[in-house]
Amino acid sequence: MEQLHKWTRLLLGSTFFKGKLSINFERWLKMDLRTAYAFGKTVDMTHVEAERKVREELAKEGFGVLTEIDVKKKFAEKLQKEFREYLILGACNPSLAYEALSREIDLGALLPCNVVIYTRDDGKTAVMVMDPIAALSMIDNPEMVDFAKKVAEKMERVLFAL
Repeated sequence: MEQLHKWTRLLLGSTFFKGKLSINFERWLKMDLRTAYAFGKTVDMTHVEAERKVREELAKEGFGVLTEIDVKKKFAEKLQKEFREYLILGACNPSLAYEALSREIDLGALLPCNVVIYTRDDGKTAVMVMDPIAALSMIDNPEMVDFAKKVAEKMERVLFAL
């Protein structure tokens, strides 16, 4: 029963926004990495190759990378701790950001869209994307439904191109 509840929560939290289907459900099911707040996939490429390809695909969808955090490097530098390859890219599509902030001025607290590239425990490379549907579900603004769908669709296309 607990497993069923988990999958129901994931399904409702990640693919529906106020009862409306937000992303292509079939494609969403093909992603092997899902949480209540992010979706992604394991890719058959090195961390470096995945980073290059993610940046390329983000650009095709109109996203630029505003921030970049090399977690492995920062942990070594600040904590003298070793960590796996783990890169956080803060991606922003200026036209979508303008549209969103024009509708909901405080939305900036949820920007940019984070894309994470990391090495899994099994040595494979994972790419995860913040689920805009989950993030924007915190906002009680019906105008954000279509916006969240647009962002989710763009991020889906980035992942499926990898």
